[in-house]
Amino acid sequence: MRTEARALAVAVSLVATLLAGCSGSSGSAGSTACAPNCNAPANFLAGDDVRRVIAQAVGEAQARNARATIAVVDRVGNVLAVFRMTGARERFDILSGRGVEGGLDGLRDTLPSEAAAIAKAITGAYLSSSGNAFSTRTASQIVQHNFLPGEAQAPSGPLYGVQFSQLSCSDVIRNASHGTVGPKRSPLGLAADPGGLPLYRNGAVAGGIGVIADGVYGLDLVVTDIDEDLDELIAVAGTAGFGAPADIRAERITADGKTFRYVDSESLVSDPARAPAFGTLPGELVPVAGYFDGTVRAGVAFGTPASGYRPAGGVFAALGAFTLVDAANAERFPARAGTGPGAFTAAEVERILEEGIRVANRARAQIRRPLGSPAEVSVSVVDANGDVLGLVRTADAPVFGTDVAVQKARGALLFSRPDAFALISGLAPAAYAVPAGTTSSLAAYAGAFRNFVGQGGELDGRTAWSTRAIGNLHRPTYPDGLGGTPPGPLSKGFDTWSPFNVGFQLDLVYNQLVRGALGDTSTGCAGRAFAGAPAGTPDEGLPLARNGVQIFPGGVPVYRAGALVGAVGISGDGVDQDDMVALLGVANAARALGTGFGHATAAMRADQLAPRDARLRYVQCPQSPFNDSSEQNACAGL
Repeated sequence: MRTEARALAVAVSLVATLLAGCSGSSGSAGSTACAPNCNAPANFLAGDDVRRVIAQAVGEAQARNARATIAVVDRVGNVLAVFRMTGARERFDILSGRGVEGGLDGLRDTLPSEAAAIAKAITGAYLSSSGNAFSTRTASQIVQHNFLPGEAQAPSGPLYGVQFSQLSCSDVIRNASHGTVGPKRSPLGLAADPGGLPLYRNGAVAGGIGVIADGVYGLDLVVTDIDEDLDELIAVAGTAGFGAPADIRAERITADGKTFRYVDSESLVSDPARAPAFGTLPGELVPVAGYFDGTVRAGVAFGTPASGYRPAGGVFAALGAFTLVDAANAERFPARAGTGPGAFTAAEVERILEEGIRVANRARAQIRRPLGSPAEVSVSVVDANGDVLGLVRTADAPVFGTDVAVQKARGALLFSRPDAFALISGLAPAAYAVPAGTTSSLAAYAGAFRNFVGQGGELDGRTAWSTRAIGNLHRPTYPDGLGGTPPGPLSKGFDTWSPFNVGFQLDLVYNQLVRGALGDTSTGCAGRAFAGAPAGTPDEGLPLARNGVQIFPGGVPVYRAGALVGAVGISGDGVDQDDMVALLGVANAARALGTGFGHATAAMRADQLAPRDARLRYVQCPQSPFNDSSEQNACAGL
């Protein structure tokens, strides 16, 4: 009994310590440097919390004579409630505001409003952490063709393309049949339409709220004004008592010397403290097939097995790393060997993951508070077939990076394969719903790529392609951000381009994205058959890129004796930090093991190419990269 009592006392003391480590409470100023202590069992949304969030949001909507659909999720994307006010619009329009049609842009009155609300809530939760609070308005800044949006002659947003992640067809993402474990899927990927915010408890992300009341799923094209956005104001009211700590909100964080936005206005006309009782709200809870059964439920605490994320064991325990687990608490992606000649061994995969986490733990974070925090990232390794051989993360890495890290690895792998041209050319076209009956040829991108790049762009394995280099060629102007120049060969031209119609990346997953939004939960995103295709239409797609690909930095291919054996993808912090973790993680592991794998030789890398007299970039490492050293040029010579 004494032993049990002592164990209980130790456990209580530990929980108290963990909670004390989370500085501040909801909406408080000051540092919240509490990772990993914020991954404590008490940091979840209870059922009454969920009802309170919805009631506060509905109260603001009523005060504005608006009718909203509101969703609440936990940190790993479990949908805890969806509420539709009486008279709220049941379907919505996807409109960028650019006046173009194509891809998803211009899709009207087709998808249910619950899908938009869920996507916004997931975005607020997934982009945020204990060191940064990002909203869907923040997301709008970082996915457009200029950063900042509307700024002439400025490159694209640092996370350009991230909106096409977290898809229901991803093999990394989980759905309702997997229980509470995350990360859970989003019906539309990540949202850039204001109205999605994270929810916090004790300085830790506990979930997110998403609102659609105006019927339009779009983005903010102009950041030089202050909007009174209906969706956003209703969401702001919902966060009362669960707001992000002031010191980590997006407006306290910069990238490339530019400040992010969190919300444009907090001018509420209601008093959330006097929100109506949940049972009196005008409307009803709305079941959403595959997401929500119609009954309010509590969220799960991040860092517990029920969330799908828990502290890792073995060599990773001492590094403070986390692993992904299934409903039985078994690791989903333990280090394992690849297949085929020269494939990675399990020991090599484990060492690459370990060295990646070691670099991240030393690296100076770009998008976190307080200044001097370590980078928080997810690290993934795939083999030459795109199979995930290992995936680990630091304790407070944002959830979106789990799926994106694998997308980056697979993007670098696909374009670096000897049969890349044939694989891409053999894919079925994207069958657009708008303009009705139009298609977009995946094969045409392969031909345009070869013609645009010239020698070195044959997609025959002789050039090593990083996701930074691929991204250089996947922007609506080339070089990136220079107005009046032609588009890159993987992008739509600026006359039809929008964040809902970017080109190859979207077209690769378009057919299944639409099918997923209409209820299809099958796994495999790339090159699938279109919605409503005749029976017997080939539907295997491209298993190599089963969760799609990503087109911003952090993914590099890996070789052995000149032959491609796989790729590494990093996601979670600034893109230069992602590049550095990928480059140094592989190089340090290769040096330590001496088993012959490593980076592409300098002569193979895409930065040896200069299409249209503009040299491509392979990787770019940050200045003053480490917190524990004054070293510069950490990536030189690798």
